[in-house]
Amino acid sequence: MEQAYELQTHLVEEDHWWYRGRREVIKAVIERLPLPGEARILDAGCGSGRNMVELASYGTVVGVELSERAVERARARAVGEVIRGSLEELPFPEGSFDLAVCLDVIEHLDDDLAALRELRRVVRKDGWLVLTVPAYQWLWSHHDVVNQHRRRYNRRQLLAVAAKAGWRSERATYFNSLLLPLAVAARLAARTSRRRGERSADLWLPPGPLNALLEQPLLAEAAVLGGTNLTLPCGLSVLAVLR
Repeated sequence: MEQAYELQTHLVEEDHWWYRGRREVIKAVIERLPLPGEARILDAGCGSGRNMVELASYGTVVGVELSERAVERARARAVGEVIRGSLEELPFPEGSFDLAVCLDVIEHLDDDLAALRELRRVVRKDGWLVLTVPAYQWLWSHHDVVNQHRRRYNRRQLLAVAAKAGWRSERATYFNSLLLPLAVAARLAARTSRRRGERSADLWLPPGPLNALLEQPLLAEAAVLGGTNLTLPCGLSVLAVLR
């Protein structure tokens, strides 16, 4: 990830509607899992550790992150151990965790299969992986370039690489669905624009009322995904619950 983009992420992830909404979606999905009371949880690619704050409520959370800047920021939160390391070579014994969470990480990696195999190795038998990735290669934009993505996925592609790594799908759905038409329009407009800065407009923090309004569709989706077994047929992201 480019340094400027990483710093921008750290600045907005507490309040930005996308990060707030995704946290609610992940919380709704995890609360449906039959985790043990004192679960051991891995946040794989934990970034600044913001998601570890919520994950710590389910047990003992450990973060692993490659970026030195992000590791320092995550450790400062003091919610769990944070180790600098690569997802392709995780520094843990086999079967160390009841749950691994990997949120918008594997699209950055040259070898997503190797990372998923490593996650399979360090999660115990019948343990869980909650995984999110950006959807649809045809939505590729300047945002993906500055974020140093290698690819975007559809549901079938994500489940195929997960199965090859030894995971079984328990649930797979798109999310951030209600804002998909707006996002498609914005990405198509950006392709024709000559204004290409180093920053991504996706991480512009809107004024308070607009930020709260944009968060509402994700909150509604969190309620649906947490309260039912329904899956959403399209969206800006793919979420998989793997075992």
